[in-house]
Amino acid sequence: MKVTNGKQNHQATTLGTTSKTLILVTLLTLITLTVVPLYYPLHKYPSTHPSTTTTTTSPVYHPQDELIKINDNHHKCDVFSGEWIRNPDAPYYTNMTCWAIHEHQNCQKYGRPDSDFMKWRWKPDGCDLPIFNPYQFLEIVRDKSLAFVGDSVGRNQMQSLMCMLSRVEYPIDKSATTDEHFKHWYYVSYNFTLATYWSPFLVKADEASADGPTHTGLFNLYLDEFDEKWTTQIDGFNYLIINAGHWFWRPALYYDNRQVVGCRYCQLDNITDYPMTFGYRKAIRTAFKAINSRENFKGITILRTFAPMHFEGGEWNNGGDCVRKMPFKSNEITLEGINLELYMTQIEEFKRGEKMGKQRGLKYRLLDTTQAMLMRPDGHPSRYGHWPNENVTLYNDCVHWCLPGPIDTWSDFLLHTLKMEGLRSAEERSHPRG
Repeated sequence: MKVTNGKQNHQATTLGTTSKTLILVTLLTLITLTVVPLYYPLHKYPSTHPSTTTTTTSPVYHPQDELIKINDNHHKCDVFSGEWIRNPDAPYYTNMTCWAIHEHQNCQKYGRPDSDFMKWRWKPDGCDLPIFNPYQFLEIVRDKSLAFVGDSVGRNQMQSLMCMLSRVEYPIDKSATTDEHFKHWYYVSYNFTLATYWSPFLVKADEASADGPTHTGLFNLYLDEFDEKWTTQIDGFNYLIINAGHWFWRPALYYDNRQVVGCRYCQLDNITDYPMTFGYRKAIRTAFKAINSRENFKGITILRTFAPMHFEGGEWNNGGDCVRKMPFKSNEITLEGINLELYMTQIEEFKRGEKMGKQRGLKYRLLDTTQAMLMRPDGHPSRYGHWPNENVTLYNDCVHWCLPGPIDTWSDFLLHTLKMEGLRSAEERSHPRG
């Protein structure tokens, strides 16, 4: 049976325009590009050395590729529901051409012998999702800024995006600190800033014990308090991509109004043990409250839903691994149990935050990657995130994603989201309310 749990038809709104009108609207609002190749394999893109900031050769020109086109079906199609199909042209960069890959996700460097996990693309039901075009993306975000806020999977996504953009330009590091958790990258040719803010719980938190019941630390989570390391920094950003999930499996003490109200697997006497969704819900709610409270923030908030883990044969710290070599089909796996609970918690809090944000004229969008990534047990680093003989205590990684790999499709989703946003804005200007 096809997975439908919690699915949201995010593109179900019919704009009531004809194909010709859509093309006209697109021309008026998204981009008027005279040279924009919609899709070429890696070897047709101009190469750029990491130390340079602009390309030295022009992209291949095809007259039919002048315009960014969006099909009528995209307004009725849920691009987040579909299947993985083969894509022999992928990947569009390698671990040798992109310097932005985090060591633990550099699977080819550390000896992963297979490459088939890189050769798939996402095909939505009822429409098509174009392969990411870095030229289009950079034109859309020209003179804008985008920040990732969350955990290491969010950083994984940012580095994937940087690798996809590296076919056009490498950014320069304009970070105000040497802390790798807080980075600012600047694309000179496009006046585009890409930033990351580390906040795995999204709320104020500190480590109460470096060990804890599971030897992964015990954390104090102040579920009603903003994490000012990111909430005070977002005012100037045009796009904010929020994510959280995996850190909530860790033992934690839950605080409200600076009083302990419960915990997650803390194993302490006289403290109520709650399921992880208790803290998860409150943390997401507080994060959205922080965004909505910023008087000078005018950007678009994008919630990227969590990507499920794929440990099999044991827990993450008890021999679990992810050794599958093929994606699942949609009828072979179901979003259920704690994964479904976490997903629904995100969706419910997203709707709540969106409703509050609308009162201030803020926009919220959903980047619903959960179903697509549930179907990709084959794309994790597993043991290929370090040298086999390296003297380190590292477990099989079935949480993050190899680069290149399935997570590159998140850039396809993101570009589609930005295109649709342009159409929405044009429609609003063409038919103003009141």
